Amino acid sequence: MPSGAFFKKSSAQFGLGNPFPQFNFILLVFWLIPAMALVILLLAGTKKRTGFFAFIAGALSLSLVTVYILFTKALIDMGAGFDLFKVLQAPVYLHIISATGLILTTASISSLSLFKKTGWILAGPIFAFASFMFIQSYLEKQTFENTTTAKTDYTINAEALIKEFIANDTVTNKKYLDKTLVVNGNASAVEVLADSTSTIKFSDSTGSYVIFSLDKNQLDQVKSIKSGDAVSLKGVCSGSIFSEILGTTSISFKRATLNKK
Repeated sequence: MPSGAFFKKSSAQFGLGNPFPQFNFILLVFWLIPAMALVILLLAGTKKRTGFFAFIAGALSLSLVTVYILFTKALIDMGAGFDLFKVLQAPVYLHIISATGLILTTASISSLSLFKKTGWILAGPIFAFASFMFIQSYLEKQTFENTTTAKTDYTINAEALIKEFIANDTVTNKKYLDKTLVVNGNASAVEVLADSTSTIKFSDSTGSYVIFSLDKNQLDQVKSIKSGDAVSLKGVCSGSIFSEILGTTSISFKRATLNKK
């Protein structure tokens, strides 16, 4: 995850990138895990105490696996799968066991009790979960009312927008990224997610598509829309992702709202 490989794979396989790209820099802290591991090996080799470094490495490792699970759940909610436990594989559980074992079996300078070691085990996941929820809440507070009143930079038909991205995604991303667009077309799919948010998708004959993520406050209106209905949506363009496996382009929009014609 610190190197971005997790999101490169999710983009290539599912056409879904990091749902919170603004906070990529936070993931860099996990490079401390291999650094701490090397320090622990050096200290252990010279018969010196490893307690502090082992606790930090273990806590960060448990934080990492928590973030991995939360991001995986977010991608599943965006359509990358259906069951979190079917997506998670054996190395995830091995990671949890190893990090927990590192904390429990390390002798510290103050000979921490089992209760205090349990605190170290829980601290990382709790902090990671709280940070993730804060970031998610922060992004959700970028209200859709702001999109409704925002100046429209471009108005375009969905199929024309897809063709433009397919023709030259580099130039088109520079043109539309973080711009407010009104996109008109016939909905190819309407999906209400488990958290009451929803998505509306416009697809073309190649399988490439434009997808708009709508907030919970749009749910009542979205429920009345069916596949094939003419829809006008307004949102902020997050750019495109090309899936080498599927050979399709996906263009995503955030802070989307149904546009009143």
